[in-house]
Amino acid sequence: MEIQHKIPLHDVAFLLIARFDTIVRLENTVHVARYLNDNFETNIHLWECDSFYNGFLGKLLPSNVHYAFREDHDPILHRTRYINQMIRSVEVPYVSVWDVDVVAQPSQIVKAVELLRQGTDFVYPYEKYFLDTSAVLRREYLKHGDLKVLQDYWRFMTEMYPPNPVGGAFLANRESYIRSGLENENFYGWGIEDGERFARWKNMGFTIERIEGPIFHLSHPRGINSAIPHPVFSVAKHREYLKSIRKK
Repeated sequence: MEIQHKIPLHDVAFLLIARFDTIVRLENTVHVARYLNDNFETNIHLWECDSFYNGFLGKLLPSNVHYAFREDHDPILHRTRYINQMIRSVEVPYVSVWDVDVVAQPSQIVKAVELLRQGTDFVYPYEKYFLDTSAVLRREYLKHGDLKVLQDYWRFMTEMYPPNPVGGAFLANRESYIRSGLENENFYGWGIEDGERFARWKNMGFTIERIEGPIFHLSHPRGINSAIPHPVFSVAKHREYLKSIRKK
């Protein structure tokens, strides 16, 4: 449901990248785009990267979402490469890389942006809890469109990547992000790029903050681009991660 007064975040661009292996992920993506659009006057950019254009997603999104299709025949989504392209394509001072399956209280996003405006380099719009909703609670939430459904039942959810999760969403000073080297494109497909990115920022001396409150992951079946990678790719990704945590 669209709120009466949207919160102005004209100096922020939310960047979402999508590829669908199930109808559930399509539903999540449409909901998350609408959730951001309903709560904020802002810039929402969504790229669908897939082998052919079927036209469905563009018709389901709010008209002011900046939607683009990128033809890509690689079965593995090279997400880090697309994020870097998106960062370079926008001209606002602050950006948010936002997964198509996560939601958080709008007030947490506002607080994160306020920290960026005060000079912080990177902000996670949640503190400790990155919670997987479960299919049942996801369905109830989408039915009502009210975050209170998730907040009331958070104790029944599963923590993802405890004790210090760094995935799902973050906000950044765009220039700081560029100076950090952006995304490490040696990470190909889904994996531990979130941890490598955080370790690199920390070792480079950037300021990193967190906002009190949870972030919710809308459960979905996992396909090739969201499941544990093949052992060959997994070894390569861990080598990249170790490079970052060893740098001083």
